[in-house]
Amino acid sequence: MGRFRYGAYLLLLALVLMITGCGNDSGDKTASAAGKKTTGLAADEISNEAFKDIFPLQYNSYKKNNKMEETKYNGSVKRSKFDADKEPLLPILFNGYGFATYYTEDRGHTYALEDIHNPPRITDKSVGSCYTCKSTAVPKMIEEMGDSYWGANFNKEIWPKGEAMGHSPIGCSDCHDPKTMDLRVTRPSFYKALKAKGVDVSNPTKNEMRTYVCGQCHDEYYFAAKNSEVTYPWTKGFKPAEMYEYYNTIAKENGFEKDWISNISGAPMLKAQHPEFETHSSGTHGKANVSCADCHMPYERVDGKRKITSHWWTSPLKTMQTSCGQCHGDRDLDKLKDRVYEIQDSTVKGLHDAQDISTSAHYYVNKMITSGVSPEKIKQAQESVRKGQWLWDIIAAENSSGFHNPQGSMDSLRMSIEESSKAIRVATEELVKKGVNMDELDKEIDKAKKAVLEEKVDGKKKESAINSYFPGQAPVVPAVPKK
Repeated sequence: MGRFRYGAYLLLLALVLMITGCGNDSGDKTASAAGKKTTGLAADEISNEAFKDIFPLQYNSYKKNNKMEETKYNGSVKRSKFDADKEPLLPILFNGYGFATYYTEDRGHTYALEDIHNPPRITDKSVGSCYTCKSTAVPKMIEEMGDSYWGANFNKEIWPKGEAMGHSPIGCSDCHDPKTMDLRVTRPSFYKALKAKGVDVSNPTKNEMRTYVCGQCHDEYYFAAKNSEVTYPWTKGFKPAEMYEYYNTIAKENGFEKDWISNISGAPMLKAQHPEFETHSSGTHGKANVSCADCHMPYERVDGKRKITSHWWTSPLKTMQTSCGQCHGDRDLDKLKDRVYEIQDSTVKGLHDAQDISTSAHYYVNKMITSGVSPEKIKQAQESVRKGQWLWDIIAAENSSGFHNPQGSMDSLRMSIEESSKAIRVATEELVKKGVNMDELDKEIDKAKKAVLEEKVDGKKKESAINSYFPGQAPVVPAVPKK
């Protein structure tokens, strides 16, 4: 009897050791060091397809990102942003930079590798940082290469290395630990920037992680001067004006002044990326602790009964019953959609107004240069051109057409128009002194805009922005374009 009890005790002890991970952890689906069930996948698995058989419902949901559909102002169809109903003056505003040659609307995450490898903005000078939010291989690559990853040559080193690793476009392992499926941040620059801003990231809540996993890529950034590391302009705040102040102080002190020099105005310019994290965080929903996933990854029923978190990252306007309805269930969803469109209509109108006056400001400064205005006055006008375009672009590059932060977006566009107008006022005062015919100048600006709008070939539109009246002011490619 004693031997039986002792044997039972040993069996129980063995089971406890196995469950707590002190036994042989083979990485199967039944045991982990934390006592959780595991997937059986390796901790460094980066293939999206590896998750297919384990999580078929979520994987099928993820594959819906292959759909290319439009909403009223955005969507996921690979359309040129130069189209007349989009932002047709971009070949002027970005003249001298890769975005004046090629700039399309965003597609789904499943196209991330294709869309970073093929565009003409990627050249033999492009660096590893361009790859950072496009591939599942990035965390492993940074671990192996360290800080040399950021400035490594994209075409010669980074892309071939990613292919050899079996990379996938943005997917499962970017947001989940492959073994436990716990949410995680895999892009080190994100936590680095939050820490610099004073945010404690040592033990984020689940709700914070439901925003962080999206925010690690959906944000504004630049490439550090010393090593091309992805860097965020956040220490002065998330608002457009606060980020601009960072660029004019801290970034300059660390060697970064510009993304390129405008070929129209000669001004040192900044290119905004896709600041959804910053805009959302300072907007109504962000301040109410609504996470990105609450709206863009709502629960959905599959097979008529099972409930999963949607992995089709799309506009909540397509899934209003499950996304908006979970918080606004007491409201008429059609009226709610009308309210969204009302906000977007106002923002897009403001974007077009700010875009137009910013374009004119570039040409006014061009005329200052060719008319021999003093360098001090030219520099003053260039600073207003630079700031005005930034305050416009940070809203234009954001993917919600103002909805993530309606008031903040309109404030930024208002300030953009003020700055561009300031540049025009300075230019006008000096050009009148030089005897420039201002009516003629305005007519020539209209002609240049029209020439860009009427050119049918996207790659040639930037050439139509320059003519004998407005000669180019800078090299065509003075800086390495960002994706």
